Amino acid sequence: MSTPEPYLLPEEALEEKFIASSGPGGQNVNKVATAVQLRCDVFKLGLAPPVYQRLKALAGSRMTSEGEIVITARTHRTQEANREEARARLSELIAKAHVRQARRVKTKPSRAAKAKRVDEKKGRGAVKQGRGKVRLD
Repeated sequence: MSTPEPYLLPEEALEEKFIASSGPGGQNVNKVATAVQLRCDVFKLGLAPPVYQRLKALAGSRMTSEGEIVITARTHRTQEANREEARARLSELIAKAHVRQARRVKTKPSRAAKAKRVDEKKGRGAVKQGRGKVRLD
């Protein structure tokens, strides 16, 4: 399956907040708020109901009861790198929600396959029958 193309995020649906980060940066992390918390109001995206349902399932605990997706990025040392990572992750999540799963088509085994299965069962049963106690009559 190919990866979905990135979803373009409207700025009015996003809200960024910079917070103190753990992780790489040494003493720098104690004085600079480099981690980004990106909040996206899903209702401002104008998604179709099935896409919204898939997004809700994919987001899981990252979606709040108010319909916001919260993504925190703190792996990089700079605000800009963390901001780009958070936006990329959100865009990828929304793009994945736009991909519809192919419907499964139910199939039945053919008559010959059923007959073959029954014959094999009878053969196995006959083998097991032959394992019984030997009676001397």
